[in-house]
Amino acid sequence: MGTERKVRLLIGKVGLDGHDRGAKIIARALRDAGFEVIYTGLHQTPEMVVATALQEDVDGIGLSLLSGAHNTIFPKILRLLADKSSGDTVVFGGGIIPEEDIVALQRAGVRRMFTPGATTQEVVDWVKANVPPRRR
Repeated sequence: MGTERKVRLLIGKVGLDGHDRGAKIIARALRDAGFEVIYTGLHQTPEMVVATALQEDVDGIGLSLLSGAHNTIFPKILRLLADKSSGDTVVFGGGIIPEEDIVALQRAGVRRMFTPGATTQEVVDWVKANVPPRRR
């Protein structure tokens, strides 16, 4: 029996966007791959997502955004994490996001953006390779 801690992930939906099928599919795929997954449910604020991430002591946050607010929400999440000394939490996301915005978001600190057509296995493989357990 191993004593290695599972990677904990938070999958969130921020804002008024009520399209959560993709977030639920990703949450289930990650859970089935052996990760501990917390799903926030709909209509969260960035503050609520970060508070939950801190409370649940997660290693990574994945956000699904289809509202067009990605240039506001992702930087706010990153700033709130940094303000709470949790800037080492890996933030990634998915949604319908223009390529030029993806480049800017990654420069700001979002580690990866998945766009329509990405497979659940692609997300799982990326998380396995890029979201290590944080030091506690």
